[in-house]
Amino acid sequence: MIPAQLKAPVLSLFRIVTGLLFLCHGAASIFGVFGGNPATGGAVPFATWPGWWAALIQLVCGALVLVGLFTRPAALLASGSMAYAYFVVHQPDHLMPMQNGGELAALFCWSFLLVAVLGPGNWAIDALLARRRSTATEPAAVPASVPV
Repeated sequence: MIPAQLKAPVLSLFRIVTGLLFLCHGAASIFGVFGGNPATGGAVPFATWPGWWAALIQLVCGALVLVGLFTRPAALLASGSMAYAYFVVHQPDHLMPMQNGGELAALFCWSFLLVAVLGPGNWAIDALLARRRSTATEPAAVPASVPV
């Protein structure tokens, strides 16, 4: 394969893996699975600000990005939530991500921004819906006139 042929599948795989990791991160914080919230090792108490709400965004946006449904808005919200996490939670401790523990927030932020800009790729529900809409709006073939 040539690199141009790899663009769409690799973009889709990038979206799928990033969404799955984000979904797992949110599930860990909301349900206490996969070792729980990194800070406490358990579930974040219901509706506490900002941890539970951030975890809810991670869970929902991660799932949407994973399957490729409402991908651009979900990725943009996920990117913004990770920018918030970096600047509000991590950056006040130190400037650089390696010093303040914000590498994951920075990586998710830029990864989701990339998905929001480039789109979901071909292996997404959004792409399937777009293909169905385009075939539904195409005019039907005009039948040849039948001589009477």
